[in-house]
Amino acid sequence: MVDLTIPYFSLASDQSFLRIKQWVFRQYPTAFSNFWIAAFYIHVFTAIFSVFAGFTQFSKWFLWKKSHRILGKIYIATVLFFAAPSGLVMGSVANGGLTSITAFVLLSVLWWWFTFLAYKKVKQRDYEAHSKYMYLSYALTLSALTLRAWKFGIVNYVYPMHPMDLYRLVAWIGWVPNLLVALYLIYKGKHKQMLTAE
Repeated sequence: MVDLTIPYFSLASDQSFLRIKQWVFRQYPTAFSNFWIAAFYIHVFTAIFSVFAGFTQFSKWFLWKKSHRILGKIYIATVLFFAAPSGLVMGSVANGGLTSITAFVLLSVLWWWFTFLAYKKVKQRDYEAHSKYMYLSYALTLSALTLRAWKFGIVNYVYPMHPMDLYRLVAWIGWVPNLLVALYLIYKGKHKQMLTAE
């Protein structure tokens, strides 16, 4: 993720992934394209913090320490105020048409909602529910990694699909299996086991 992020520090509008998004600037050569590119860079530079901060939240060593609360606040603020809203803007004009747009918009909405519920439940001191919603939230955070892993695996080891067909596919399998795994872990009570670390 760091390697993918570094090239964007140039703030160029045609860097890496942005090369295939030039149609946005042509189709919306006004305020929306400026809004979109701002959302893109906000997403790129903040989502990486949610990946790292969220990772620490599932360590029993961190769980009952001040660092858990500090990093948790960073995670929640990053997702709620920056990464998820900017992802929603990006998803609204995703490549691949309605199939991809639906996938990324739904991902952004669910990501924001589960993170908000995790925040709400911890404020209510309902730690079991907080843990459950953090599982769901972080499962969607990890779509940043799993989407790219699926893409790499399919292209190199399964079938060399047409790029746009592949993009439509990974738009969904990048996060839906993550969510199913999280739901399975919650069903098995793994989120409760974290609370026994006190």
